Amino acid sequence: MSRSSQVVDSTFESAGEKAGLEIWCIENSRLVLVPKSSHGKFYTGSAYVVLNTVLLKSGPPQHDIHYWLGNEANKVDSALASDKALELDAALGSCAVQYREVQGQETEIFLSYFRPCIIPVKGIYSSQSRKSNGETYKISLLTCKGDHVVHVKEVAFSRSSLNHNDVFILDTASKIFQFSGCNSSIQERAKALEVVQYIKEHKHGGKSEVATIEDGKFVGDPDVGEFWSFFGGYAPIPRDSPSAVQQQPDTPSPKLLWITLQGKLSQMGTNSLDKDMLEKDKCYMLDCGNEVFVWMGRNTSITERRTSISASEGFLRSQGRSIGTHVTFLTEGLETAVFRSYFDSWPQTTETKLYDEGREKVAAIFKQHGHDVKELPEEDFEPYINCRGILKVVWRVDEDEVCLLPPSEHTKLFSGDCYIAQYTYPGNERDENLFYAWLGRGSAMEDRVYAISHMSAIVDSSRGEPVMAQVIQDKETVQFFLILQTLIVFKGGLSTRYKKFIAENGIVDETYDEKKVALFRVQGTSPNNMQAIQVDQASRSLNSSYCYILQTGTSVFTWIGNLSSSSDHDLLDRMIELINPTWQPISVREGSEPDIFWNALGGKTEYPREKEIKGCIEDPHLFTCTFTEGYLKVKEIYNFTQDDLTTEDVFVLDCQREIFVWIGCHSNVKSKHQALSLGVKFLETDILVEGLSLETPIYVVTEGYEPPLFTRFFTWDPSKAKMHGNSFERKLAILKGRTSSVEVPVRNSWKGYSGETTPDGLRSKSVISNGLWRSASPASNISGTKLNSSGGNRRASSITPISRKLFPGSTPYRGGSGSPTVKSISPSENGKAIQVDGSDSHSENAKAIQVGGSDSDVISLIFSFERLQVNSKDPAKDIDAAKREAYLSEEEFQEKFGMTKQAFYKLAKWKQNKLKLALNLF
Repeated sequence: MSRSSQVVDSTFESAGEKAGLEIWCIENSRLVLVPKSSHGKFYTGSAYVVLNTVLLKSGPPQHDIHYWLGNEANKVDSALASDKALELDAALGSCAVQYREVQGQETEIFLSYFRPCIIPVKGIYSSQSRKSNGETYKISLLTCKGDHVVHVKEVAFSRSSLNHNDVFILDTASKIFQFSGCNSSIQERAKALEVVQYIKEHKHGGKSEVATIEDGKFVGDPDVGEFWSFFGGYAPIPRDSPSAVQQQPDTPSPKLLWITLQGKLSQMGTNSLDKDMLEKDKCYMLDCGNEVFVWMGRNTSITERRTSISASEGFLRSQGRSIGTHVTFLTEGLETAVFRSYFDSWPQTTETKLYDEGREKVAAIFKQHGHDVKELPEEDFEPYINCRGILKVVWRVDEDEVCLLPPSEHTKLFSGDCYIAQYTYPGNERDENLFYAWLGRGSAMEDRVYAISHMSAIVDSSRGEPVMAQVIQDKETVQFFLILQTLIVFKGGLSTRYKKFIAENGIVDETYDEKKVALFRVQGTSPNNMQAIQVDQASRSLNSSYCYILQTGTSVFTWIGNLSSSSDHDLLDRMIELINPTWQPISVREGSEPDIFWNALGGKTEYPREKEIKGCIEDPHLFTCTFTEGYLKVKEIYNFTQDDLTTEDVFVLDCQREIFVWIGCHSNVKSKHQALSLGVKFLETDILVEGLSLETPIYVVTEGYEPPLFTRFFTWDPSKAKMHGNSFERKLAILKGRTSSVEVPVRNSWKGYSGETTPDGLRSKSVISNGLWRSASPASNISGTKLNSSGGNRRASSITPISRKLFPGSTPYRGGSGSPTVKSISPSENGKAIQVDGSDSHSENAKAIQVGGSDSDVISLIFSFERLQVNSKDPAKDIDAAKREAYLSEEEFQEKFGMTKQAFYKLAKWKQNKLKLALNLF
């Protein structure tokens, strides 16, 4: 079913090439494109085809096709819209999910395209321009249902249409009234206000008055009297009878039916559904009662698919099903999570980028034959919180108490223990705190429970609503690694419960000892993100994609995998210095190992030799969650925005590799520990049937204190996050223009990331508001940092005042005579360095050079070659002695080293040191 083999309507020729909505309407038995200015305006007598295209971060575009049928549309137009939707799917390569939408019964994903609502217009769509005939404004009464997407329906303008359960909008020529039934939820009332705003702007030109009426309140309010005057005066609304209240029907067991080539349905003779029952050359219908799915195998023709669609619609008519029964059409390979959830087993598939995978394998083959091939770049990750903070406190759990670790042990963890870490970083106007509970893979369950409980107690008693996270060993996020910068994980443990467990079970104590054999896998992406993980000392633990450190007790080996990169080799050298600077390792490349190496690992066995390929990460999904009597009810919010985060609710943002639990201020979840339990329950549910690991990291975020780590998934307005009142009161304040009275702190969703433009990509020493310094790692010092902020791209050096520019909410030192003197360097008119604290400048040989082009840009120091040499008689001061070459100008660097700085820093570390030694810079 290739695109070229199908006769495609000319209006579909460029369909799906750009992100966003494309809408067509059936007019005079042909398809016409609806202009963007008319998107969201649907006529009750017409049929439409709607295409939504999403360009994902990785992989092909995602397409959803909907055909919408007005209640007054004729059968010919409705059938043609169904056919055109199938034709559009074929034109897109049969890679779209199709939905049938009926007026008043639309799916939530369809309504999410047209926020806040769609209000169908009487009549038939015409591509010709319409002229207003100046008719008298018609009063209309609308009912609004829905907490996050709103179903708007016009009802008879009569008192009898009102009830206590719903929210109504009375639209008159001069004023718009919202009437809220006493049994309606706050969220429904708030969403209805968005509809009021929509009507005010689109039907009244923004000039209409707005009034809100509460059910049962009618004394002393002129708006109430005016509202009831349209209905002939006030009269009580009768209570709904029990029969009038909609009862949830019993959900029948799903039935799978095979659709024959003649369009007949044949039920599969089993109550248990398995994916293997679906054959590629057939079409099936899955009847789930209030929703129906039509599954079409990859090898079916467009004629077979058209027949299956007609058969399913005929089946619903013959069964007398409600017109609101949702029908979804799926092509093999594009099954939705809801569809897959009806099957007892649905194998997980890891999608990889075939092109990238092929390039990786070709590069690996060339490297194995000794050719230097440029690898694909590592996955680009930008930390979304300020990584210039400090690990303020790290505790290790030991039974029912915690032990404070000295700073030198903060990044040395044992897999048999649990730890609590407090990371403090400068935000705007205040310091922010992020608490982690790191649970070692071999830790005792009692220690895990106590670690979570103790961390929750600390967070709940802290000011400022810190973010809290649970992380399990081997499932750490990149953000966690970037905060720690360097991490060493040893086998074994020091806690009492761990020691007791191995003693009771006769397990050998594997706790790390320099005298024992130990194997470490070195991993990471930069000096700001590198780890050494102790693994089983066996050859099966090796992997050609990594470098390793083998400690035998008498000697130390470094093992370099054939698929590892030059950056991996640099991290290997740095890790050696971190674990034990006195080691003199023997370097071994894969394939040239001596016998003593294999003997230390218990002999040579097979191990993975292929490049590790990471699966594609889809865009995040937002869910509203309610947790009552041990049962978790989850509902997805499609095309979500910040406005969907209603203060009365709890939400889970599923990012696959991590999840965020967001707690509204007015929700019934009152503790972080309770929120964390909800997150664990969400992982167990795996609502998207995506194979979500129960060990996925969980973050708990409180409304009003959302970190950029969370807000990066939204177009974030800080003023909304700090408004007072419930959802309805907030929406009403916005509608009536009272938001200016709400005071909010200034919060900046900057995006920062580890700089690779500096000599070795290291981060500068940082200073936070408590005056504490933090360097990149014990093995290295600062060279620079790069980040994106609201002021554009800037490049930083290790000069202290720059920290104040990049993070204006942070004060490096808070007064007092004990504060160290801070030197600030700023460019003068002639470009020479000027010392603003009154002391002498370095000399005329040191010039302040602007990297950017404005006075606000970061500056860095340049020194002459003579002053940078180790034996200089006039040595440069206040420099990083390990990075002397970094202070040379580009021209002098080229002259002395015979290459650019960029080329130099791509060399292996030992080559860099050899060249620097020859020039007396090392």
